[in-house]
Amino acid sequence: MQKIDNPQVTAFKNNDRQAMQKVYEHTYSKFRNHVFKNSGNEAEAKDIFQDAFVACWRNIKDDKFDGTGSIEAYLYTIARNKWTDHLRSARFRKTVGPEGLSKVVQEEGDDLGADLDTKRQTMLRALDQLGDACQQLLGLFYYERKTMKQVAKDLGIAAASARNKKYRCMERLRSLAEDLTKNG
Repeated sequence: MQKIDNPQVTAFKNNDRQAMQKVYEHTYSKFRNHVFKNSGNEAEAKDIFQDAFVACWRNIKDDKFDGTGSIEAYLYTIARNKWTDHLRSARFRKTVGPEGLSKVVQEEGDDLGADLDTKRQTMLRALDQLGDACQQLLGLFYYERKTMKQVAKDLGIAAASARNKKYRCMERLRSLAEDLTKNG
């Protein structure tokens, strides 16, 4: 692999604090926004990003980064992957809990006109009635936070089919929740 002469790489290898801090600050703000949009908070963003920054620095020091592309993009990718790993971790899923799926589904836009606790209970009852295939698909997408491409692969279907099936499952879930709300 041919190395590219990149001044940022040289700065990182020489532990140039000013250059490293500039990369850190520039990239952190983008990553922080990503974390906030994906169920995270400030403390989690800082922890994950710090780990990613150290990994990026080590990779540069160990010549695992070839110098093509920007260090900011490389760092952001590492941080985003670490955040994805965090979201998929058992520890995170325990904090979300099984009712997390119903909360996410409610945020998708159903407006049943009831208070939040009643909505949550209604949604959990609707989920119980939904059927295994839809529960599995929605669980992979909302609870495990997999992409539709990953969901399709896990289910052994085409990505377009997975998207269509997700749409139909969501419509069915909304319909069940509305029926439960009307019929008590």
